[in-house]
Amino acid sequence: MKLHRRDVVKKLLEKRGDLLVIAGLGSTSWDITAAGDSDLSFPTWGAMGQAAMMGLGLALAQPKRRVLVITGDGEMLMGLGALATIGVQQPSNLTVVVIDNERYGETGMQTTHTAAGVNLAGVAKACGFKNSKVVTKNVPLRDIVHKTAGPNFLQIKVVAEKLPLVLPPQDGVLLKDRFRRALLGKAADSG
Repeated sequence: MKLHRRDVVKKLLEKRGDLLVIAGLGSTSWDITAAGDSDLSFPTWGAMGQAAMMGLGLALAQPKRRVLVITGDGEMLMGLGALATIGVQQPSNLTVVVIDNERYGETGMQTTHTAAGVNLAGVAKACGFKNSKVVTKNVPLRDIVHKTAGPNFLQIKVVAEKLPLVLPPQDGVLLKDRFRRALLGKAADSG
């Protein structure tokens, strides 16, 4: 069984509180925007393969805040080294979610290696993630994202579907500034 990506992301972000969210290039950025744009969300534009490392940096800089990275299987495959670095650093406040449709959605829906059996959750576990699993059915994920000590990794299998775009702002400076202000408050204006 496979889930629907927008339903999964909406559930991950409902009642999010002060959860910090980094979304990977393309579909996952559109998914978090469709779930409700937030100043505490940072959708990446033009940074394929970097979402997990950005999430790691944020988790290390903000150890009292929960950080959620939502990215795709194509992007995670591009940045597998990030899993090893996260495993070594062991940020207890970080969860990485891979929305796995087994496709490169931004370049024509070609199959990724996860369609041929590559188990990203297995890679994350081997890299030292405390909790790592493949999710194929609707199960409660809120505790993993908001309470479970990490690093955590969820590879969520979803239907390969082409959905309408729900674009976040495309101005990188605006996105950076609004995220920074939401994160740091008045301190953002002094630095």
